Amino acid sequence: MEARLARRGLIVLTAINLVNYLDRYVPAALGPSLRAALSLSDTQFGLLTSGFIVVYMLAAPVFGALGDRGARPRLIALGIFAWSLATALGGLAWSFASLLAARAAVGIGEAAYGTIAPTLLADYYAPPLRGRIFSVFYAAIPIGSALSYVLSGQLDAHFGWRSAFLVAGFPGVLLALLALGLEDPPRGARETEALVPPSRGAYGTLAHNRPYVLTVLGYAAYTFALGGMAAFMPMFLTRVRGLPAGTATAGFGGILVVTGFVGTAIGGWIGDSLLRYTRQAYLWVSGVATVAAAPLVLVGLTSPTPPVYWGSIVAAEVLLFASTGPINSAIINAVAPSIRATAVAASILAIHIFGDVPSPTILGALSDHTSLGQAVLIIPVAVLVGGIVWTYGAWSGGREARLPAPAA
Repeated sequence: MEARLARRGLIVLTAINLVNYLDRYVPAALGPSLRAALSLSDTQFGLLTSGFIVVYMLAAPVFGALGDRGARPRLIALGIFAWSLATALGGLAWSFASLLAARAAVGIGEAAYGTIAPTLLADYYAPPLRGRIFSVFYAAIPIGSALSYVLSGQLDAHFGWRSAFLVAGFPGVLLALLALGLEDPPRGARETEALVPPSRGAYGTLAHNRPYVLTVLGYAAYTFALGGMAAFMPMFLTRVRGLPAGTATAGFGGILVVTGFVGTAIGGWIGDSLLRYTRQAYLWVSGVATVAAAPLVLVGLTSPTPPVYWGSIVAAEVLLFASTGPINSAIINAVAPSIRATAVAASILAIHIFGDVPSPTILGALSDHTSLGQAVLIIPVAVLVGGIVWTYGAWSGGREARLPAPAA
């Protein structure tokens, strides 16, 4: 019975995560049409993503505190309904300000889900399985993002950009009802070893948790890079590489589906397998894969030859997505069950305030003042920084585990 409830929870939460990212990337898929219809600059287009993320990260601590105490399925259902309604309202926008307000409201609903859903999964499955479980859950990110690019692009081409927002907002009503029926197990129900409860306030505990801090810092750099790519890659392929808009969104969307599925599956499996050799397995997988991705991202953004840049983008995306399951498992496993929702919320706040809040706006501003081809060159730098921080965290964590205990 427990296994069946856990599987049902994983299926429902993964489906919700897919729609979560489908809704999130609708504006990125509609870039040329939105810029033309609402007379947007590249900076304003970047602000559509940044505005959503600002509200998302500010609402996350509120839902983190609620998620550590309240009924988690109810909070998730409320969040789904709120973000779906806000997505649909984006289709009624008449100006940059009205569309920005609708996208910002999406962040409130998604904050409830993003902070609480991982803690439910942690209480459904034991630590040795979490790399693979979170890889399944987070595989919905590239698949949902890709569906957004493809579906939104096709709806835009045939029915106009407003239809993409309206259609994307529809599934949330059904998913909110499914979320209400999820099991809410006791916090820490699947722990295989005792985790020390916080001796100070939750945020003070997190600030003094070195593995958690290093994991989140690397995640911020990683998110900076992925946020910039998500917002501007279709436009980069159209403007710099000269591809038709439909080809760019469909091509990039197809790459996200394949590389996301392959990368997350490989990363989760390797992370879980290496746990028998080192407790830093998740950080090692994330760090090494991300460092290796950095030069491939650079080649993909600078080579004018289609086979070279498409091949480099594919290889880089596989390596980048390999980090998704392991790094979220590392965050969950680094903290006590009683403050996990707060820990996820704090990580959301940090990775967005230093990651994909500034990156789309920075890339847009750089593009307005130089060119889009030059602006995107900050992306591989951010990828490299994230990989180095994670690798250092894995190395230092393993080194500390080998040090002798201090004398009494």
